[in-house]
Amino acid sequence: MTIPKRRIGVDGPEVGVLALGSWHIYDRMSFHDAVAMVRHAVDQGIDLFDVGYYAGFSIDGKSVPESYTDVLFGRIVQAAGVAREDYKLSVKLWVNGFPQQSMGDQLDRLLFRVGTDRADYAVLGDLFGTEPDLELLTKQLGELVADGRLGAWGVNNWSVDHIRALHEAARAQGVPGPSMAQLKYSVVRRSIPDGAPFRSLVDELGITIQASDVLEGGILAGNYTPERMIGRDPGGIRDQIADAGRQLAVIAKDFDATAAQLAIAFCLADPVVSTVLFGTSRLTQLEQNLKAVELAQSRGFEVRRAVDHLWLDRDVVDPTGH
Repeated sequence: MTIPKRRIGVDGPEVGVLALGSWHIYDRMSFHDAVAMVRHAVDQGIDLFDVGYYAGFSIDGKSVPESYTDVLFGRIVQAAGVAREDYKLSVKLWVNGFPQQSMGDQLDRLLFRVGTDRADYAVLGDLFGTEPDLELLTKQLGELVADGRLGAWGVNNWSVDHIRALHEAARAQGVPGPSMAQLKYSVVRRSIPDGAPFRSLVDELGITIQASDVLEGGILAGNYTPERMIGRDPGGIRDQIADAGRQLAVIAKDFDATAAQLAIAFCLADPVVSTVLFGTSRLTQLEQNLKAVELAQSRGFEVRRAVDHLWLDRDVVDPTGH
């Protein structure tokens, strides 16, 4: 099968509805397995790859160790025979070191590590409590778009108010604003992406969602005690997620699906979602996750209704993202 495409934002690029992440992925795989997996992903229509340099910040008090997944990715696509025009590179840019390190310097460093001269998309990382100069930030991003090193950009887990302020700063300078929000979105975390404040922002600005953390580090796929570091835990609900994962596995049987397929189909069934981002370290996992596309197309509404009671952060997390 070749997966369908959806558009990022109002006039952004069309991308496959599934995207592959890199955090704690390629550095946990054998090189040959990673090459085979990426080649198969591209052949099935997955053309958006999220790559970042992960180091220099903390998650819930734990320091993130330096990773070389970005370097590995560059070599993997080369070995897989994937031409640069056949995939879209989405990079992470961090604001916690800005403006001491400019957006351009950060991007150039990452492009050098990957081994390419441009990024098709950039996602600005979490604010981590900072309040960056939005005028300077959007100015620098606009310059990167103008000179061809960057195609477009969005944000990761920014509040509704911050996204709106970012858009206003970009508009005031006549440069492109954010077109996509990468949000934690899953059967258990829905308060922000499904909340009225963000949906109003969608209507107002045409922003779309990239659903991330859809499997909660593997917990919702059946790995109830993951060993690797998982992202932040807004609302402090993680201790409840293993039980939700077990319930999800039972529900999935009614759809002749796996828990992971049901979790991915849940997000794909939302038309505001342009792409679902997940990490997989085995080809068999990738093949299974691809089947979620057909499930979302044929029974998406039923899936969302069947898992509604698993919404754990309802009335726990502020829907504005603050």
